[in-house]
Amino acid sequence: AGSFTALIGPSGCGKSTVMRIALGLETPDTGTARIAGMAPAQAARSGLTGVAFQDAALLPWRTVRRNVEAPLEVLGQSRAAHADRVHELIDLVGLQGYENALPGELSGGMRQRVAIARALVTEPQVLFMDEPFGALDQILRRQMNIELQRVWADTGATALLVTHGIDEAVFLADRVVVMHANPGRIVDVIDVPFPRPRAPQLWSGPAFHRLCD
Repeated sequence: AGSFTALIGPSGCGKSTVMRIALGLETPDTGTARIAGMAPAQAARSGLTGVAFQDAALLPWRTVRRNVEAPLEVLGQSRAAHADRVHELIDLVGLQGYENALPGELSGGMRQRVAIARALVTEPQVLFMDEPFGALDQILRRQMNIELQRVWADTGATALLVTHGIDEAVFLADRVVVMHANPGRIVDVIDVPFPRPRAPQLWSGPAFHRLCD
């Protein structure tokens, strides 16, 4: 609970399939997946899981606020009762003043911030992220890594990040799970020893590069 795990590996090894099983979007052929003791689909219906994908998938006709509120509507929860929570999350991801902006008026990084706020609006115990910054340039991606670390630490949620970025995995995670393909399998689990909060200077340190290697 409260940990941050990154899942890395080559394309086709099953990283996203693992996440889809944990979200209840796929059913495993054998074995079981449980979130807080529940089947994944039940956990999702209870609001215990949140997810952000590479495509922010915002509704273009809705404002930032109304996009963040979307999971509340899906779960049949009152938007009015969660108004303060929505406001806090918009502030937390650094979008103060953009509450009434439409997705077409936002940059790619800002849209991903909305997606992360939306994933957190039900106060999930587990936050799943599948390449949430994969479409961003390297400079913006690193900025978003710093922001994600701050947001995650503030919420206390357990996080699972699927990424192709080794440096991103090492910077963000408490442990990195390494997969290989053909067949898809876990081949190593590497603990990340760096203390938190992690500063941008970590990226240039020799210990960081040794662990990435």
